Amino acid sequence: MEHQQEELKPGLKQRHLTMISLSGVIGAGLFVGSGIIISQTGPGAILSYAFAGLIVVLVMRMLGEMATVNPNTGSFAVYAREGIGEWAGFATGWLYWFFWVIVIALEATAGAAIIHEWLPSVPVWLISLTLIILLTLTNIFSVKSFGEFEYWFSIIKIGSIIVFLSLGVAVILGVIPTIESPGATNLMNIGGFIPNGIGSVLVGIAIVFHAFVGVEIPAIAAGETSDPVKSVRGALNSVVWRILIFYIGSIAVVVTLLPWNSASLLKSPFVAVLEILGIPYAALIMNIVVLTALLSCLNSGLYTSSRMLFSLAQKGDAPRLISKVSKNGVPVFAVIASTSVAFISTIFSYTSPDKIFFFLVNSSGGIGILVYLAIAISHLRLRKRMEKENPEIFKIKMWFFPYLTYATIIAMLSVLLLMAFIDSQRPQFIFTMLFGAIVIFSYFVIRRKKEKYIEKEINLVSNPPNSEKF
Repeated sequence: MEHQQEELKPGLKQRHLTMISLSGVIGAGLFVGSGIIISQTGPGAILSYAFAGLIVVLVMRMLGEMATVNPNTGSFAVYAREGIGEWAGFATGWLYWFFWVIVIALEATAGAAIIHEWLPSVPVWLISLTLIILLTLTNIFSVKSFGEFEYWFSIIKIGSIIVFLSLGVAVILGVIPTIESPGATNLMNIGGFIPNGIGSVLVGIAIVFHAFVGVEIPAIAAGETSDPVKSVRGALNSVVWRILIFYIGSIAVVVTLLPWNSASLLKSPFVAVLEILGIPYAALIMNIVVLTALLSCLNSGLYTSSRMLFSLAQKGDAPRLISKVSKNGVPVFAVIASTSVAFISTIFSYTSPDKIFFFLVNSSGGIGILVYLAIAISHLRLRKRMEKENPEIFKIKMWFFPYLTYATIIAMLSVLLLMAFIDSQRPQFIFTMLFGAIVIFSYFVIRRKKEKYIEKEINLVSNPPNSEKF
């Protein structure tokens, strides 16, 4: 296979990006992790999801504005480089890449655990590595194959949510006569709407925020579509109702139908609701849906991490070889490099779950907030510059600029600070800050080496070693 090119091909169709954007916020965290938030916050979990969702919507609006002006596979890492500085682009790109290769390991491990229940004779580690290999092959073949897999994964996830919401709303409205509607009983009569106080809602925001990381993927994928501007505009404009329906709508149905202190929530709120409705094989159905969500996230993680690494290589922040693409327009070396790190992380999850893997997982915990902060700060600086140079260039504009941009930055800094005071989030805060500092420090070390190398080359050209002095 020859790797002569350095340009990606527009292999994604509009239907691919549409489904990727629709299901980008639907991960396993919604189907399983939401139960933990509800059990700690009560019905007020709706507010936690709403506030975290609002911050994400505002950040995506900023990203949409920049992406329609300059659609780029490097996306926000490129904007950070242009708006903040070279070090910010380097750090944002590598942190985001690191986040996704760890997510790949996590999703592969979780997916393998589900399959292991059906195939107990097959070791979990073997299933995990097999899942990564299979989805790596789809990513290496062509970007279209990635799009097709993600398209069908998305249909299953979206279809499941729509069915769940339809059944839930039918029960709440009393349309299903065999099941008595709980009305507002579960919302107000078990300690009130916020039984554990407003502090629990704030804690919930910090925890929930991580669940939304992934909505920015269409801005990266749009660079491989035939009409990037149209694709970005459609995908990011739909963020509002995607979060409103899929997340806030689902949580509202769950807390209305189930008591927030129900033990079944910790198992899976969706399974608990389906069992109330008398759906046969509820647990099996949800396991299939959750496995689909995990595979979708794994597939997206391989794609996203490889494209970010490809962009870093183009900027000279990763080995040049990684910027080469196959005849199908796929950055094969970037995919393999990302997969290799995911393989190593998966092995650590079994050999050292309490040390190395613990550090890796917690180091990636707050990266989403750091990346979104970089997007907001980049937007603040680039928007002012663009308005001076070419005010007619904008196809999407951030609302109430710069006030909402400043407010969003303050909100994210508050969430990040809040993590330091939450027992369950404190390790992630500490390790993320530590890892972030290491990445930024490494930039200046690498830049210094580059400058010395360039200086040496210039001296060699100016003073060849065999030149005679007169």
